[in-house]
Amino acid sequence: MSGEPVRRSTTHGLLFLMFLSFIASFLIARAFATLNPTTVVITGGIHFHHFWYGLAMIVVAGGLGIVHNDPRYRRLYAVVFGLGGGLVGDEIGLLLAFDNYDSILTLYFFVIVVTLGVLGILLGRYRKELEYDVLSLETGERLAYRGVVAAGLSALPFAAGMWFFGAVILAIGIVILMAGLSLHRRKAT
Repeated sequence: MSGEPVRRSTTHGLLFLMFLSFIASFLIARAFATLNPTTVVITGGIHFHHFWYGLAMIVVAGGLGIVHNDPRYRRLYAVVFGLGGGLVGDEIGLLLAFDNYDSILTLYFFVIVVTLGVLGILLGRYRKELEYDVLSLETGERLAYRGVVAAGLSALPFAAGMWFFGAVILAIGIVILMAGLSLHRRKAT
């Protein structure tokens, strides 16, 4: 062990990861919906928009962040929260304009408020903290985040009715996530 103090993740870095995940989720959802405009999930006559999945992710990540306040998982909760926020943000025009998915409100919301505002402020004010939080991930953490992204991307084939393909991607994501968490736990002990 070196004599250097152990540095911990900052809330600024967590906020940055959350908004970076938000942007990725928003752009992927927008691209998917644009490329596949007729793909919808309807169960029991109810059209499940992807903001419902986003709300579920926000609630789960927020709840776990409150009741399971383990610093080892703060980044994971921030990423899942951001991914869910992106799914909700992509449909903000639909939510505000009542059934107009292509409302210009979504573009204004995304570009002005999120991208330029929040990320610009974070990068300008907390550059060193962000470099530490984003670039200091251990191998296990990196692997776990890749698993979360893979599992999250399984929603696309599920939404398109490709159940087998979605299940395979979800299973791969879970295996990668578990391997990453296992590696991270071993290194922590």
